[in-house]
Amino acid sequence: MKKLCLAAMALFVQMATVVGQAPFTPQYNEKEVFKNEDVIFRQIDAHTWVGSGHLMANESLYLIEGDERAILIDAGTKIADLDKIVAKITYKPVTLMATHVHPDHTGEPVNYFPEIYINAGDMVNVAQMMGDYKGEIKYLRDGEVIDLGGRQIEVIFTPGHTPGSTTFFDKAAGYGFSGDAFGSGNLLLGTNFSTLLITCQRTGEYMQKNNIRHLYPGHYMGSNLETPKRVSDMLQMSKDMLAGKLKGEKNDRGMMGLNHVLNMHGVRINYGESQLK
Repeated sequence: MKKLCLAAMALFVQMATVVGQAPFTPQYNEKEVFKNEDVIFRQIDAHTWVGSGHLMANESLYLIEGDERAILIDAGTKIADLDKIVAKITYKPVTLMATHVHPDHTGEPVNYFPEIYINAGDMVNVAQMMGDYKGEIKYLRDGEVIDLGGRQIEVIFTPGHTPGSTTFFDKAAGYGFSGDAFGSGNLLLGTNFSTLLITCQRTGEYMQKNNIRHLYPGHYMGSNLETPKRVSDMLQMSKDMLAGKLKGEKNDRGMMGLNHVLNMHGVRINYGESQLK
C-alpha cells in the first residue's frame, strides 16, 4: 500500500507535464547548514530551517525553534537518523508534528521519534500509510497555540488535500507551513470542492487578519511559496466548480481517481468526479 501511495504522490510532478508545464526547478537562496545523501537542511531565518528530501518532489520538513523547545513539522520519506540530524541543528528538545499523514511527510523517519502529533481527521490514513509506527499518536487541536518559549505557533486545520490536513502559523514572523494543503501550486484534492472552499475561505481570512505574507509548502523549491492571492484564487475556483461555471480537462494518466485537472491562475487542482460536491 505504501508503494501505491508513494506513486500517487508522484502526481505532484507528473501533473505538471500533463497540463503542458515543466515541473519546478529548485532555486534556493537559503544557506545550507547540513547535507547528506538523504536530506539538505537550509536556514530560513535565525531559528527556522527547511529540510529537503530527495525521493518525492523535494518533500519538505521544517524545524521551528523557540527559546525552550522546538517542533519538527513533517519527517520526509526516508531520512536515516533524522533525530540525530535535527539534534545537530538545535540542542532544544524536539517534538514531531505532521501537516498530514502521507508517506512523503510521515514516512520511515517518524520511527525515530517517540510521539507524533497529527490532526485526528487523518486517522483514516494511519493504518495504510503509517501503520508500522510504534510510538504514541497524539492529536492536535484546531486553534491551539504551541508555546516554544518566546515563539508561538498556531494550529489551524486546513482539510482538502486530506481530511486532516493542517497548517502551522507563526503570526509574529508573518508566515506559515501548509504541507500539501495548498499543493505548492499543484493540489491533489483528496476530499471535495466544498471542503476546499471552506478551507480557502477560512485560511484567506486568517492570513488577511494576521498579516501572513506567505506559506511554506510541503514541497518547497525556493520559488513556490503560497500567497494570499493563491488562496483567494483557489477559493473562487472552488466556488465556480461547484456552481458548474468551470470544468477541468480530462487526464487519463491520473491516479487514485484524480482524472481531471483544473488549471487556472498558476495553480492546478487535480480531482475526480467524486470531488464535485
